[in-house]
Amino acid sequence: MGKQKIAVTLDKTLVGFLDQVAGGNRSEYLNKLLIEHREKVLKAQLIAALAEELEDPGYPQELLEWDLVAGDGIDALE
Repeated sequence: MGKQKIAVTLDKTLVGFLDQVAGGNRSEYLNKLLIEHREKVLKAQLIAALAEELEDPGYPQELLEWDLVAGDGIDALE
C-alpha cells in the first residue's frame, strides 16, 4: 500500500502527547490509530446493516432462497 505525505494541524498539547506515546515515529503511530479506528467504524456499519436486514420481514425467506441456490450442485460440474 502506498503512502502519501500530508500536513495536519494539532493542538500543542496533542503534539506533546503524540511525542510521548509515538515512540519517535509519529506517522507510524497515527497510521496504526487510523487503521484501528477505521476497523471500528466499518464494524459498526456492518452491524447496523445486519440489524437493518433483520428488521426486514422477508429477510429469512431471502436467506433460505440463497441457501437453496448455493446448494444447487452447480459446482459439481467442475
